[in-house]
Amino acid sequence: MAYTALEEMRIINIGRIGRECGPFQPEYYQNGQGWNMKTAALRFLRERCEGLRFGSISVAEEMASGKLTGTSLKENQIPYNMQMDIDRICLEKALEQFIDSGTAEDAYAVYYCYLEMFVGSYGESKHMVELLSEFESNGSSLLMKHRDHYSHSVYVFALGLAIYETNEQYRKAFRDFYGPKEKEAHAYLQFWGLTALFHDIGYPFELPFEQVMSYFEVDQAKRGAGIPYLAYHCLDDFLRLSEDEQGHFEKLFGRKMSTSTEVLAHDISRKLSESYDFTESYMLDQINHKPTNPESYSYFMDHAFFSATRLFRELVQTIGVEAISPMHIDALSAILLHNSLFKFSVSFYKAKPPKKKAPLSMNLHPLAYMLMLCDELQCWDRTAYGRSSRTLLYPMSADFDLRDGGIRVCYHYDIAQQHKIQAFHRSLEEFNAGNLGKKPRLKAYSDMTGKNDFAEEIRDIVDLGGIPFEVTPDLQPEDRSKKHTYLSDSSFLHLYDFAVLLSARRKLCGEEPELQMPEAYGEFDRLSLEYKLSHIERAKYFSRYLHQIGCFYTDRPVDFDMLTEFSPEQLDKIAPLEHSRWLFNKQYMGWIYGADYENCPLPEECKGEKQIRQCLRERLRCHKLMIPGELTQESAIAHYHSLPAEEQEKDIHPMNWMLRLICRLDGVKIYKLW
Repeated sequence: MAYTALEEMRIINIGRIGRECGPFQPEYYQNGQGWNMKTAALRFLRERCEGLRFGSISVAEEMASGKLTGTSLKENQIPYNMQMDIDRICLEKALEQFIDSGTAEDAYAVYYCYLEMFVGSYGESKHMVELLSEFESNGSSLLMKHRDHYSHSVYVFALGLAIYETNEQYRKAFRDFYGPKEKEAHAYLQFWGLTALFHDIGYPFELPFEQVMSYFEVDQAKRGAGIPYLAYHCLDDFLRLSEDEQGHFEKLFGRKMSTSTEVLAHDISRKLSESYDFTESYMLDQINHKPTNPESYSYFMDHAFFSATRLFRELVQTIGVEAISPMHIDALSAILLHNSLFKFSVSFYKAKPPKKKAPLSMNLHPLAYMLMLCDELQCWDRTAYGRSSRTLLYPMSADFDLRDGGIRVCYHYDIAQQHKIQAFHRSLEEFNAGNLGKKPRLKAYSDMTGKNDFAEEIRDIVDLGGIPFEVTPDLQPEDRSKKHTYLSDSSFLHLYDFAVLLSARRKLCGEEPELQMPEAYGEFDRLSLEYKLSHIERAKYFSRYLHQIGCFYTDRPVDFDMLTEFSPEQLDKIAPLEHSRWLFNKQYMGWIYGADYENCPLPEECKGEKQIRQCLRERLRCHKLMIPGELTQESAIAHYHSLPAEEQEKDIHPMNWMLRLICRLDGVKIYKLW
């Protein structure tokens, strides 16, 4: 069984209740059968990651001791390993939801799960994660060329899981590099997640540089000498290692180093210097010049430098330097290599032989290999922010066939944009006839046709020997319905802050929420990941509810009437939708209808019956307010109307609370369309 602690708990519950009961395994996408990206990535999480983050004591042993250490709605309600299984379900379902939609809000949930599971607390790293999305959505429109990197990173994460799952050649390379381990897939999930999800967090450093460049490119000035540019200095304190940090890395690597860049240069050199004929001093010099001398790199700023060094500092502050392992450093050096360092300072992949070196082998640096491969492949469904980028043609979706250890991908372009393709082909015909001086290009479509420069460039970057690799483009109608995109818009929904205060609303008893409430954040942190995500999901759905009643929120001044309070008629529409969301969310996570927790007998000496029955509910994962039989939108809404008033109020009260929160936390106003 994929979720072994849940199965162990189910057997214990059968012994107590006397018949079949929960918890049950949640629904499995396509029963894990298939070779596309979504199926393979989810299969990796469910089947290869059994026992993820388990403690040494089994569910049965912990139940027998009577001292439960796992958290559900409250602390100490379930066994620890059961909580770990539910956490993994949270990650599986968050990733499934993101792959279906590709939205930033669903990407957020994947980041949230990863940080809670492998770093410790989302709250400690929230600014690092949210800054990238907020910076891109606000500042990127000033650039000539720029596309999304926030959702992109989660797609990269999913693709890397899928390739690991389906490619024995890569799994062997990973195993040989790090040594055979009983929990090899667990290590891959943790450190590939660190590599993929945070490889672009340094973009807020690159964006201002590109904004200055774009100012001159508007006037057709070429990037290069004579054009003002930005460079970053005073980085010494940012890069310097403390004495404790120096001591830790001396233990790991056998020599003393004084900066994080020295650690990264050493790690890269140990892996690549022999194959690519460079010295550690050369690598350190290249790294240190990235932020300070962009003129040496064709007037480009490398965000990878800031992604790696910023994440290094974040890890020191969150997990502590003593917890940083060589695999953490491998993830950081993979990030540092992925953008331009490997291509232009190591392999010189666009040069002619003998300067041009071999593409990167997965055996030399498995994490860097996977990041470069997936980063190049993930070019679909990326919001174009830059002025030039919005005029180009990028794929809206992609289908992967990963069977037999291969990577065969068909990129789908919007058929509504075929006029651009037709114009490109006409220009290409004129060029081939000798009537045009410069070969026309329609990025990215033209790169995937003819000679297929897109595929050839990937082969120049990473060694695909032994991996069947094929790239094809086609035209399809775009399906925008999966995005659930509405008029509501703001710089970045503070989903974490909304969720915290929604969770605390009963304790606040109707008081006006304050922006700084340490006690509310502390209470939220004591919830399990499942319940935290449930509150986050409610915040995510708010724009949908507004859409249903003809309203929207925005931080821009618009000529519409403002909404300050929901009317009873509006709440009559919204509250059933919130109840429906709750039901579908519970079912998605494997909960079922049932009231065994209320009906089964308890020992006479038991005290605190309400608390005990609540614990039973969490262990059985059944709820009396769910619906027996098939759940549909219609049955969910009908079920809401059958509930007593006190139960309906649980869906009504948060809505006006959210109305006030969104104005305070995101600086936006809510308007009526009619």
